[in-house]
Amino acid sequence: MKNSAQYKIKWANLFVLLIISLIAFSACNQTTSTSGDSEMDAFIDSLINQMTVEEKAGQLTLYTSGWDVTGPVLRDDYMDELRAGRAGNLFNAHTVDYATNLQRIAVEETRLGIPLLFGLDVIHGYKTTFPIPLAEASSWDMDIIEKSAHLAAKEAASAGINWTYNPMVDIARDPRWGRIAEGNGEDPYLGSLIGAAKVRGIQGMDLSDPTTILACVKHFAAYGAAQAGRDYHTVDMSDRELRQNYLPPYKAALDAGAATVMTSFNELDGVPASGSHYLMTEILRNEWGFDGFVVTDYTSINEMVPHGVVADLKEAAELAFNAGVQMDMQGGVYSQYLPELLEEGKIKESTLNEYVRQVLEMKYKLGLFDDPYRYLNKSREQETLYSQELMDHALLAAKESIVLLKNEPAGNAASNLLPLSKSTRSVALIGPLADNQKDMLGTWHVAGDETKVVTLLEGIRQTAPDVRINYARGAGFNGNDQSGFAEALAAARRSDVVIMAIGEDYTQSGEAASRSEIGLPGPQQELIEAIHALGKPVVAVVMAGRPLTINWIDENIPAVMNAWHLGTMSGKAIAETLFGDHNPGGKLTITFPKSVGQIPIYYNMKNTGRPFDANNKYTSKYLDVSNEPLYPFGYGLSYTNFEYSNLQLSSNELTMDGSITVSATIKNTGKYTGKEVVQLYIRDLVGSVTRPVKELKGYEKISLNPGESRQVTFTISAKDLEFYTRDMSYKAEPGDFKVFIGTSSAEHLEGDFTLK
Repeated sequence: MKNSAQYKIKWANLFVLLIISLIAFSACNQTTSTSGDSEMDAFIDSLINQMTVEEKAGQLTLYTSGWDVTGPVLRDDYMDELRAGRAGNLFNAHTVDYATNLQRIAVEETRLGIPLLFGLDVIHGYKTTFPIPLAEASSWDMDIIEKSAHLAAKEAASAGINWTYNPMVDIARDPRWGRIAEGNGEDPYLGSLIGAAKVRGIQGMDLSDPTTILACVKHFAAYGAAQAGRDYHTVDMSDRELRQNYLPPYKAALDAGAATVMTSFNELDGVPASGSHYLMTEILRNEWGFDGFVVTDYTSINEMVPHGVVADLKEAAELAFNAGVQMDMQGGVYSQYLPELLEEGKIKESTLNEYVRQVLEMKYKLGLFDDPYRYLNKSREQETLYSQELMDHALLAAKESIVLLKNEPAGNAASNLLPLSKSTRSVALIGPLADNQKDMLGTWHVAGDETKVVTLLEGIRQTAPDVRINYARGAGFNGNDQSGFAEALAAARRSDVVIMAIGEDYTQSGEAASRSEIGLPGPQQELIEAIHALGKPVVAVVMAGRPLTINWIDENIPAVMNAWHLGTMSGKAIAETLFGDHNPGGKLTITFPKSVGQIPIYYNMKNTGRPFDANNKYTSKYLDVSNEPLYPFGYGLSYTNFEYSNLQLSSNELTMDGSITVSATIKNTGKYTGKEVVQLYIRDLVGSVTRPVKELKGYEKISLNPGESRQVTFTISAKDLEFYTRDMSYKAEPGDFKVFIGTSSAEHLEGDFTLK
């Protein structure tokens, strides 16, 4: 390895040192941070002044690497672009050996020697895979979520990655949309907390720390509201809805310091996001003061042509550039057309220079100009991948993400079916997810190694070694092949308890994986019905990347556990929960519908002029299904029971500059130590515009021993009551409010107060 001085840009050493010295001399009384900024500015200025237009466009270009049977590989034409200085950034180029060679080419073989950014979709882990984001959101535990992000970044950084396209903070209320798996659910308050926690975890306190990487908030904006739940489809909403419910998580992530932003595929108000000056400049830059850089999603500049907002790629490049988009992912449009657009006066050179500056600043802050190889340490890679620290956390996060949906006695039994006893003589483990490594990783597992995954079969063997397991796959995820039913039924007949491991494979949720029907795919429904008919006690362990319509299961199966896709340690986490080593405490952050006909269905909907009345046909309801969901937002059971009582308000009047407290007593009335997420909701009864029936405004996750009670207190101020009023000002309005404290959005104590 060369020393860091030799890593400086080849032609600029003396020039930069001279500039820096002059600045330091003239500003010797300034603070260290100002001096540091001046040093960076001088260095980048000198670099930009020496760049050709083509090289500048190269810094605004991001190409993908590929993957062959022998490992990662870069296309020949991209390699040519790299050597010519026209490709300043790469994604999907990981592993130290591979990235080192590419960085060497950029630094030692190009004219200016500018180091590369290496990006990757590290969504819920790099090699060690944590629960999918929708699952981990169910933990309601910001410490766990932040640590998952930190450890994922640390592991990815050890393999040469210095930029991740995470967090995804898109609010989603339609479970048909496959990418709901990648987000945090339906609520803007909770989604904002999670987005900020992930940014803190990914970026840490110092970007030059080679265990931290750049975060990228995505997808800006409102991607989760695609019509009909169909990926890449149109988004159309009012500015009030956009600002009230969809923008807050992006803003929270940026306030936490996120360095970059990714555009969304969808259009908004008739303009594709990658060409929206309103989103990228008016809101992001002018209103929010964002000073990082914006990268498009994959070829989304090119896709503005079929959107029908531009006639050709040249117009697309012009629209995106002038909207405020700095970097073109994969499309090659900036590289091809920016020089021509500049020559024609359709874009400004000053803007081009500013865009290049924003990219180079991030490379500088990562320390890549001091040492382009700082993320490329082979021994660190070997020490970090699948380290015990990562595996231990993967198990913890997986357990905390599990949501118990139902737990009742089986048959004439006196106690609930779960947890199972480790002295149970035999269990039948049946289903396509029972002994399945790859699918338990879930969508976007990227570099995750399925051979490291602990399956449910192996997890039960480790957790309850004295229990005899009768395993049968029984069915697959597609088609209607029932040839495995006989083996499954035979396994069930010779067992005391049946565990059904059912749900989606990893391809049935995620990007480009929208589903019009969200029941159990393939013949799994027929399989569980056949098993149920035997009269055996049955536990349904449902693993999926979205809410599923599992009405029949809820009505007929005594114990139902939603285990999502939990990653590398899935099987052990589920097994420890099934057999009582862990008491589930997860709560849903997304509503489970009874029918796709109810979609969109979410807890903070608005009332109507004709609210539901069972005795009046001409009110807002369906003829064939109730308005209520199968499982509401915030719902989740425990092996113990929690009793809520004694709701108290410090005052029934709140002033604009004051605060009140609201509290309730929570008691563990069961026989297990357990965790409970105590939730605070508020309803504004009358506003200048209509208001939701309730909104989450706070929560506290507590642990109680059997018989233990605790008073949980929340503080409410006028700030918690602010919204976009009739004139689109953001403020609280005087009036009457209801306040709720409870175990879910549907089950709570209720009080009243007035804002004066």
